[in-house]
Amino acid sequence: MVSNKQSATCKEESLGDFDYIIVGGGSSGATLAGRLTADPSLKVLLLEAGPSDGSLKIKVPLGYGSLFYDQKFNWKYETEPEPELKGRKMYWPRGKVLGGSSAINAMVYVRGHPNDYEEWADVAPSWNWSNVEPYFKKIESWKGEESPVRGKSGPVGVSNVENNVHPLTNKYLEAGQELGFPYNRDYNGNHMEGVAVYQTTTSNGLRVSSASAYIAKKKRSKNLKVIPNVHVTKLIFEGKRITGVSFFQGNKETKVLTRGEVILSAGALNSPQLLNLSGLGPANELKSHGIPVLQDMPHVGRHLQDHIGVDFTLAVNRPSLNQKLRPVLGKLMVGLEYFFLRSGPLAMSLNQAGGFVKSEPSLGSPDLQLYFSPLSYSTAPQGKRPLMSPDPYPAVRLGFNPTKPTSEGWISLESSDPRKSPKFVGNYLSTKEDKKVMISGMHLMRKFLQTKAMKNIVEEEISPGPDFKDDESFMNFARDEGGTVFHQCGTCRMGMDVSSSVVDQGLNVHGIKGLRIVDASIFPRITTGNTNAPAIMVGEKAADTILADRKL
Repeated sequence: MVSNKQSATCKEESLGDFDYIIVGGGSSGATLAGRLTADPSLKVLLLEAGPSDGSLKIKVPLGYGSLFYDQKFNWKYETEPEPELKGRKMYWPRGKVLGGSSAINAMVYVRGHPNDYEEWADVAPSWNWSNVEPYFKKIESWKGEESPVRGKSGPVGVSNVENNVHPLTNKYLEAGQELGFPYNRDYNGNHMEGVAVYQTTTSNGLRVSSASAYIAKKKRSKNLKVIPNVHVTKLIFEGKRITGVSFFQGNKETKVLTRGEVILSAGALNSPQLLNLSGLGPANELKSHGIPVLQDMPHVGRHLQDHIGVDFTLAVNRPSLNQKLRPVLGKLMVGLEYFFLRSGPLAMSLNQAGGFVKSEPSLGSPDLQLYFSPLSYSTAPQGKRPLMSPDPYPAVRLGFNPTKPTSEGWISLESSDPRKSPKFVGNYLSTKEDKKVMISGMHLMRKFLQTKAMKNIVEEEISPGPDFKDDESFMNFARDEGGTVFHQCGTCRMGMDVSSSVVDQGLNVHGIKGLRIVDASIFPRITTGNTNAPAIMVGEKAADTILADRKL
């Protein structure tokens, strides 16, 4: 954020003659910058609100726990009171650092289901599965069993960690198979369904973010200039052609111009805010804040989707990760294991396993994503990431989220001051369909607890507890305890119909020349699973589209 003492005077500075200005160095933005600058004839300026990604907290995989509330690397957003969650506010951590949320997330790598992209193709034909699958292969350096559908030479290391999971994780996998869900060694392969060990964006015991994958080796490149710690405040136009951006760097406000394109990659929460501040958005809302309307775009900031999940906390009769990560001696031993071997809990994600299953066999694709963590955190100090404060007793967490919510939230401006956070409404569980799937998921959790494998290890269901046993009580628990899975998207959605979307299938903003949006905000509908891999894919595909358009 910028200081209130900053000057209101904007100076135009010559930062070089750039072909492209990219606003935001996150999952999509860093990917795009890396691919565009592979052409030595192109000059690219990448502006990032946060610092560089050199912190050890980022490099060490489980270090993300300490980033959860760290304002140096995190926007630390919060929703308005959520109507269907008893007025609770949801905390939305989002990356404010090179690599964006790929630098602070749980590193789970999920492409999504092919049906997701067929849905996208209904409104943007060039984004069907056959067109996007090659980009997922292009992304990956898959460190698992050889497969013709997996990439081996991409910049993003994707690790198979099935040989390194906690023994309790294997009990969860056994339980899933008892219920008839097959063990799926590669849910990113030919088939998604089943229980699985989660693949992670890690390599040699280190996190792989979009920044470390795509631009780490290019920071001193002659054709890529990266400026961290800048707060972009406005887009600059001549008529309906974009010409540059304004931003604060320290106490200095700067305007940088381009004869080429400006590409918004500020993320699903910040890209619509910047459009609104620049006069692109719902006209009535902009007028209420005294912002001149460049173009009435009622869908900017609308159609926000996110995954909401619920966890069951289970006391177990054998050591979990609680006994390694809570005691001082345990932490020391874990640290030494990581330092010397690049292995152990610090080299892993919190959610070691999960999978994708159907609540009803007739469904075309999984509507539930499952999670298992060999660690629990029932009580955590205020302002501390729960996983940094494990429970003093052995316990695990078993959870899920519906994969294809129909509820939609929105983003609106708090004021015309770019330093003010927008207003966010997730609007979770606002449809009958979403409530139904949520209840189905909770019944499934109970079925897991009835398996031989889980009965063998579970001593007590701590939360929600045996008193919760029917649809009404399950729904009440979801309203009390359900929370975001941090997959916000869709706020500048893509589509060929100008009346119902913000960008076309080439990611050009409708009615504006020289402005594209390349991030998770363009998703026409949320994907099945974690959204980081699809966001990186968007950056890859956008790069090819931009380079192809340049030749026209």
